[in-house]
Amino acid sequence: MKRLPKRINKWLTKGMEVPADVTMGVPRVTMIGHLHVYIENHQGILSFTPQRILIRLSEGILEVKGEALIIKAILPEELIVEGKIEQVTHMGER
Repeated sequence: MKRLPKRINKWLTKGMEVPADVTMGVPRVTMIGHLHVYIENHQGILSFTPQRILIRLSEGILEVKGEALIIKAILPEELIVEGKIEQVTHMGER
């Protein structure tokens, strides 16, 4: 659904109340407490250490900082990071 024309995307998003992340491929970041971050529509991992993970998004870079960070699961469009999460920052276009 990422390659649909803009008119169809707008119609689906507004008229059918389909979330923009579904029709436009924008990232969705869900954080549960300070232990878990779920990222949808990522484009890969740029760097990884137990203290810092950089994740490429369609609209920039997401930085996750913390302690004992691990990548619990990685799928083509989904990523789960666990550990003691201290900060999640969207770094914009880079």
